[in-house]
Amino acid sequence: MCDGPSRIHEAMTDSFHSESPSVAQRRSAPRYSLIASTEITEPASGARMSGRISEISRTGCYLDLLNTLPAGTSVHIRVIRDKGIFESDGKIVYVQDRMGMGIAFTDVSAEQQQILDSWVEELKAQP
Repeated sequence: MCDGPSRIHEAMTDSFHSESPSVAQRRSAPRYSLIASTEITEPASGARMSGRISEISRTGCYLDLLNTLPAGTSVHIRVIRDKGIFESDGKIVYVQDRMGMGIAFTDVSAEQQQILDSWVEELKAQP
């Protein structure tokens, strides 16, 4: 039995810019929409990539990027916006091939966490 066109469209729309339900269920902090320039560096090879984030939380972000790195890769991330710069080490936790990847922040310094928290509070207050 077919689910019908609306059910198929709904499934395609959900998978376009979201991760599997198991990743969403494991997320410990809500994400907020934020478009900002981003640079990531893979410390092992020194490779640098530029992209943009579209979502951010206290614990991670989603990076829109055509050329993704494999899940499990350690990176250094730098998020640049008009309200400052946030930097942290991170780990790629999931990949959507040729679309982007979810990055969990790791080893965030207290100073950087303050910057991130101020951004999240600002985004939370927006309608």
